Amino acid sequence: MTQTSWKPGPARPRLDAETVDVWRVALDGAPADGPLSAAERERAARFVSDQDGVRWTTARTALRQLLGGYLGVPPDALRFAEGPHGKPVLAAPVSVDVRFNLSHSGDTALIAVAQAREVGVDVELSRRAVDHVAIARRVLEPAAAERIAALDDPREREQAFLRAWVRWEAALKCRGTGIGGAAAPAIGPEPWVVDLDVEPPGAAALAVEQGPIAVRTWRWPPAQS
Repeated sequence: MTQTSWKPGPARPRLDAETVDVWRVALDGAPADGPLSAAERERAARFVSDQDGVRWTTARTALRQLLGGYLGVPPDALRFAEGPHGKPVLAAPVSVDVRFNLSHSGDTALIAVAQAREVGVDVELSRRAVDHVAIARRVLEPAAAERIAALDDPREREQAFLRAWVRWEAALKCRGTGIGGAAAPAIGPEPWVVDLDVEPPGAAALAVEQGPIAVRTWRWPPAQS
């Protein structure tokens, strides 16, 4: 597991081809009134729960501010599009080949940013009682599902399930398919996957194209310059 200090990141972050940055965002607190587009504001307003809308807005604001910082452009200048399977991509500006991925669960979001290589990130916090063994047997590899089923302690079983789940989903997001494309044949080498340290009960993982690679872990917002 990557040793993650989650210290405030640099005010002017920079990327290089051999490093991936992962930012941890606390979604609870004062609502973020960020540089969102009209479409983003409309989506935030559609959440049934006000808390969910605020959390989504905070995560999206952090994403825009971080990408704007890497590119040296105002956050509201960013334009997004979707890949073939719905994965968000940066449409403008494109002066630097920046790839990114965002995941959020409960009060926590993770944002992965890389240069010229695909990334996928996933975080899952414990939220409700579910049949972890049944889900594992339905979607994970048989060996992983049986390892989870063999654990007697419910807390250990949940933790093992979450760790296996985030690794699986991060890899799918890196390939650009998401869960909806899990059954499609994989094209190209498997992504490099590493666990990220979040407090239990919870788990997180990062998947990177053409790894292994150095991983830097930061906390948002960045340190003041």
